[in-house]
Amino acid sequence: MEQRTLIGKDRGTTRDVSVVGLGTWQLGADWGDVSEADARSVLEASVGAGVTFLDTADVYGDGRSEQIVGRFAAEHPGLTVATKMGRRMEQLPQNYTLDNFRSLSDRSRRNLGVDTLDLVQLHCPPTSVVAADRLYDDLDTLVAEGVIAAYGLSVETCDQALAAIARPHVATVQIILNAFRLKPLDAVLPAARAAGVGIIARVPLASGLLSGRYDESTTFAADDHRTYNRDGSAFDVGETFSGVDFATGVRAAREFSDLVDSVGPTGLSPAEVALAWVWQQPGVTTVIPGARNAEQARANAAAGDADPLPSALIDGVRDLYDRHF
Repeated sequence: MEQRTLIGKDRGTTRDVSVVGLGTWQLGADWGDVSEADARSVLEASVGAGVTFLDTADVYGDGRSEQIVGRFAAEHPGLTVATKMGRRMEQLPQNYTLDNFRSLSDRSRRNLGVDTLDLVQLHCPPTSVVAADRLYDDLDTLVAEGVIAAYGLSVETCDQALAAIARPHVATVQIILNAFRLKPLDAVLPAARAAGVGIIARVPLASGLLSGRYDESTTFAADDHRTYNRDGSAFDVGETFSGVDFATGVRAAREFSDLVDSVGPTGLSPAEVALAWVWQQPGVTTVIPGARNAEQARANAAAGDADPLPSALIDGVRDLYDRHF
């Protein structure tokens, strides 16, 4: 699978990663029950298919995801593991302090079993925090102390992304990007390319909508965020179905599947095409779909080998977006 530079040496360290990585939220919690054996099989299948980038967070299963990923990564040298911090505390500006960052980073280092974290991302902080000079001074201190090798931000809005990209030591920005969420294409991706900032694209399948497997009657487990966070009452609404209305998303996903059937490359599923569409956008470094089983993991990774998508499909995605969203 193609490898792209996620972190340049001018941003703290050098890391090349696969264009399709693995998001491990579902290995911790909030997607229904996933056993550790199933989590292990997902990791094995992903890495076996060429994935070299794993993304986790300290709140996924209250550290369970970090612990599972850490044990796996210890047995598979050469992987890049990114984690996130900031959601374990109330998201008030006064809580974003160096002391809290040290405490959170130390916990993640224990969970992952490492002395230095490859990449730490602030986990969707408030806009006022993104704009504060002190935030970046504190993160620079953790780099100087060897606690973290590099840092980035996971953001909710394009304005937050642009503010982070403008900071000289920010290595990466993680943002929602998929066929139902095109706003980052206009300004964020060009700015990241110009600044040498890596872009990690999350929610690439709109929480599974773009797989084409759901209809209006589909239900999810009570402990699945696709049940309890549709209105954004548990965390940001954009993290569930990309913030789109479920019924509207189902209709649009049906059209996306028809588009793939009519003009898409043969042999790829709608989900694989949706992933290929993301990583083939200029400025994207890696895309991080989740997987609940080995079959899904291998299918996701297969999207990293896709040929360039035809212009008719690219145009069709824009038309679909304009009409529905």
